[in-house]
Amino acid sequence: MKLLGDSSSSLLLSLLLAQLHLLASAFPAHHRRIQTDFDKLTNQTRHLLKLTQDLLKNPVFATEIDHHRFKFLPAISSRVSDLTTLEFKFTLFQLYADLKSFEHHFEWLNRTTRKQQHSSVPKLTDMISPIKSLINPLQRQMTRAEAPRIAVPSPSLPPNPAFHWEVVQSSQELLQQFRLFCDWASRVFLTLKSRLPA
Repeated sequence: MKLLGDSSSSLLLSLLLAQLHLLASAFPAHHRRIQTDFDKLTNQTRHLLKLTQDLLKNPVFATEIDHHRFKFLPAISSRVSDLTTLEFKFTLFQLYADLKSFEHHFEWLNRTTRKQQHSSVPKLTDMISPIKSLINPLQRQMTRAEAPRIAVPSPSLPPNPAFHWEVVQSSQELLQQFRLFCDWASRVFLTLKSRLPA
């Protein structure tokens, strides 16, 4: 009877050790997956930055903006030194909120240019799909990090441009601000990744 009890205890101990080994081996794989996701976020943001830079090379944007039409675009006022003080969860939410705001602005301006058929203004359709593709994995990271999920209100948009030059200047202003955002966001994703457990 004692032998049977010892065998049961040994078997139970072996099972517990096996479970602990499985859990321990699962953690590195989980961290590697999160790091890979941050690599994807960085690469997607850089892709958007390249798209934006290419659109801004269009000769139609050669003039300076003389009137800022967008009053509620996300303002990128941070400096490189601020990267060291980023708070993980809040930063993920802030990037998400800013990205949603840009998405609304691009969709609005795309509808406007398409409706008015301004052939000389670059089509902004190519920007919207990659923005949406960036929002989805960002939401997944927010869920994993238990970041705040506050509803992001739709931004106030300016009146529809009545003249061709207003469409051009609106497109240029939006692209210039988005270029700043993408440059900052790509740096932020790299910084947040470096803080993940090894």
